Amino acid sequence: MSWYLPQAAATDLADVLVCGWTARAEGEHLLVPDACMDILWIRGVGIRVCGPETSAWSFTLPPGTESVGVRFRPGSAAPLLRIPASDLRNARAELSDLTGSRTSRILLDRLENTPATQRVIVLEDMVRSWNRSTRSPDPVASAVSAALAHHSWSVDALADHAALTSRQLQRRCNDAFGYGPATLRAILRLQRFMTLARRRSSIPLAGLAALAGYSDQAHLSRDCRRISSMTPAELLRSEAPDWHGPGSVVTFSENVRNNQSRSRRHPEESVT
Repeated sequence: MSWYLPQAAATDLADVLVCGWTARAEGEHLLVPDACMDILWIRGVGIRVCGPETSAWSFTLPPGTESVGVRFRPGSAAPLLRIPASDLRNARAELSDLTGSRTSRILLDRLENTPATQRVIVLEDMVRSWNRSTRSPDPVASAVSAALAHHSWSVDALADHAALTSRQLQRRCNDAFGYGPATLRAILRLQRFMTLARRRSSIPLAGLAALAGYSDQAHLSRDCRRISSMTPAELLRSEAPDWHGPGSVVTFSENVRNNQSRSRRHPEESVT
């Protein structure tokens, strides 16, 4: 993608951000749900927060429009913004509506008066500041993210793992991710499929479907159509697999993986 350049998040923010990115948009582009939220600046428009999506959506900007953003890992943005993620589901909001006009105005001034190559750093500094002054993320959200990053746990198994009822888990997931565990599972499973396809391109679709946690290739095709509006082959030819650069929403730091591996439970996986 010549118009869009993702870059790895700063090391100290790797558990919070998937990536930063800069863009000079042209034409129409389709965005595929990834369970993430973005904060982005668009020249002439301002600073926006893009909430978690449940289905693919397209956007068009005038040719050459400058923009820059940071993409939060699933469940990471809501505590920093101090708002339930479900309030932003399938929505875009002005940053000032969430943080107040002063915070937004200061950040906007910095972005507009910083060289293009340094704007991602400005946004990362903002995230650091919020991170220092925010209570720790919901441990349930962290556990759910880590679990679903690698396997398609059933909702009952996730609830049991978190020592919650299914209804309590639904509420906690809505607050952290913007939707319930079943929707999150489907979106992360599709992201896992794309990550595997990038790293193991010689494996056919049926093999990738099995590795990603689908019951069969038909299951992959149904989920892919529902979430991305494309077939699996079309999805892999699209921009979506490269949206996060070298990173992935289903790649976590060693300490998160270690926490997951220390779990004494072995949840039943689900293919639904």
